[in-house]
Amino acid sequence: MKVSYETLGSCASRIEIEIEDGVITETKFVDGCAGNTQAVAALVRGMAVAEAISRLKGIACQGDTSCPDQLARALEQAQASPVAS
Repeated sequence: MKVSYETLGSCASRIEIEIEDGVITETKFVDGCAGNTQAVAALVRGMAVAEAISRLKGIACQGDTSCPDQLARALEQAQASPVAS
């Protein structure tokens, strides 16, 4: 399943995610702090969606959200309405 999520309140403007059988296979942040977003993407590769949500949800940066938190929100949305594209 491919997910494209428009972020709100973080440096990244969009997150592109690929999920197969409940596991994150690829993540790409559009904009944001390149080193940090590449690191987050590398760390969640191969991780179960539920585990990534548990680890990333609620992390704040310059307000009440962050790129990792936005990724968790995108993954929650994907879980709630799984539509393959």
